[in-house]
Order: sequence, then structure tokens, then C-alpha cells
Amino acid sequence: MVSPAVNVVRYTALASGIVYGVVHRKTLQDRFDAHAAEKEVQLRQHWLEEAKKAWAQKQLQSKDSLVTDPDAPGFDLEALLKSYEK
Repeated sequence: MVSPAVNVVRYTALASGIVYGVVHRKTLQDRFDAHAAEKEVQLRQHWLEEAKKAWAQKQLQSKDSLVTDPDAPGFDLEALLKSYEK
């Protein structure tokens, strides 16, 4: 038979361990959530930078590009023939 003092110590240690586990898990989860949110922001910034670069590249190409499709609205036969001469 176990004395009542030992039972009190056992259950106190058990309750303390459970409380510690809950608090520790919450702390780790908060850190993980903050890290995940920061990573998501960085990923979106990266996507935004790539989109800006692609848009700038497209704008440069649209100014310098030659439309070779005769059905396209921006088709210029004279410019096409001059490009073939070069």
C-alpha cells in the first residue's frame, strides 16, 4: 500500500507534466505559425518580383518585337520585309 503523500507527489508530477506539455506545445506552435507566415510573405514577394520582371520583359518585347502573323491586328508587311532584308 502506498502512502497518501506519495500519491499526492505522483499526481502533482503528472498534472505538472501535462500543463508543461500543453504550454510548451503552444509555444512551439506559435513559433511555427510565425515562421510559416513569414515564409508565405517572402514567397508572395518573390512571385511579385517575378511578375514585375516578366511584365517588364513583355513590355520591352512588345516594343521591339515584329509581328509575323498576318492575321494579327499589329501585322506590318513593310516592317516584316525590311527585317528579312537584314
